[in-house]
Amino acid sequence: MDNSIMFKLSYGLYVLTAKTDKLNGCIINTAIQQTSEPNRVSVTVNKQNFTEQMIEETGKFVVSFIDESANFDLFKRFGFQSGKDVFKFADLTSEDFGFATSGIPYIKKGCNAYLELEVEQTVDLGSHMLFIAKVVDGQVLSDKPSMTYAFYHANVKPSNKKVESTGKVWVCKICGYTYDEAKEGVPFEELPDDWVCPLCKHGKQDFELAK
Repeated sequence: MDNSIMFKLSYGLYVLTAKTDKLNGCIINTAIQQTSEPNRVSVTVNKQNFTEQMIEETGKFVVSFIDESANFDLFKRFGFQSGKDVFKFADLTSEDFGFATSGIPYIKKGCNAYLELEVEQTVDLGSHMLFIAKVVDGQVLSDKPSMTYAFYHANVKPSNKKVESTGKVWVCKICGYTYDEAKEGVPFEELPDDWVCPLCKHGKQDFELAK
């Protein structure tokens, strides 16, 4: 099957945040309202993400809805580095984020709304964990249109097509991570079957050859 079929599915982009003894967040594209009465939302997160581990520990999280005013810096901050290595909220101010009633941060700048949620059920999907949660609170922040995955790729993510390198360059179609074999020193005729993006944790099928 042509795996590019899956990119025709339409969905939004979100910042998923959690809190233990530190604050953290990651970019996800799998937040879905399951029922309205009672109001239930599900999110799916890769188990390797630090945010996922924090949610398993606390049972609480916040989903901030990214809007079309967000720039690439938001994605670099929350999607291109691990909360295990860096504090993702460093240098942010009260103009950039606030706190929900649970003490979990929500993103203001580049987001048009947020939901505060509590986990009611988890489903182990192998590489990912599905959290089904009740809506506790939320707020509309602006009337700016929500950002879709298609809008992100067309208007926000930098193009990786023109890459100067002496070797092959593989690019993640999800987050934009670039593997330049000339810089990394490990050439691949094609990526290994068990290849995983070090940023968004997607597999080989979500990489394309840019050069």
